Amino acid sequence: MVKYLKYCLSTFFLALLLSCGNKTETLSVEDKIALSKEIYTTSGRFGQGTAQQLSILDSVLTLDPSNCKAIRARTIAYLKRGLMKEWKPLFDQAVECDPKEWVPWRGYLYLQFYRDYEKAIADFDASDTLTPNFTDAPQGHSVDYWRGIAYLGLKDYENSIRYFDRYINEITEENGEDWAEPTAFLYRGIAHYENKNPEAALKNFNKMILYNKNKTADGSYYKALILFEDNKYEEAKKELDLAIENYNLGYFNKHDYTESLKQIYIQDLNNLEAAINAQSQINIKL
Repeated sequence: MVKYLKYCLSTFFLALLLSCGNKTETLSVEDKIALSKEIYTTSGRFGQGTAQQLSILDSVLTLDPSNCKAIRARTIAYLKRGLMKEWKPLFDQAVECDPKEWVPWRGYLYLQFYRDYEKAIADFDASDTLTPNFTDAPQGHSVDYWRGIAYLGLKDYENSIRYFDRYINEITEENGEDWAEPTAFLYRGIAHYENKNPEAALKNFNKMILYNKNKTADGSYYKALILFEDNKYEEAKKELDLAIENYNLGYFNKHDYTESLKQIYIQDLNNLEAAINAQSQINIKL
């Protein structure tokens, strides 16, 4: 029976849902779980959140309601459509099903999609307890990196800097500083800047610029801002020109579905340009 169902799967997957689905009633619990896993591995053939994929995932969960990966995958359609009320209870089910896997991910989603910094930090802290000998990395970045951003969102600059320090130091010790995510330097620089430490901020913005090979509107914008506030108007104008060029080319910190924390816009660049030009005119008159 299982071989027959797998044959349906390999020949025409959607046909499995219609022609083979009613034959699963005679399967043992073990065979249902095995088939559930088999079907889940093919769900990636369809785009995330598409009707085809959702239909497949529903079949997976009919066979095995405890398939944690399928539960989580079922949430993506709601998340990407901004239907957070529908997303939350489903993702909580995934967390309950496999907390080690999905607690840090929920923290990331709280941070990026909800802007709930406190809940994000709570999940990142919980992940440390769940995996004490392993640093979780949802969305490819360490929870220390994400904690740094969350604390920055709370304007807790000391903790933000502390976690960015921890993240960057760990990466540097393992592979070298140039392996760190460049936006870690950007955000650590912003934390220093907002904490009234422009010298430390400038060091970080320079590293952001270095590791992004001068292709960063954010790094150059903040550097220009510091130079402007230090009355170095010509240097500020030069750096801002580079920021505007990079911004127009799309080299700025952004996210596909939400606004990035501290995301800059062309208005920010234009406002700084106007301030620099105004101050330059004053200096000429003097």
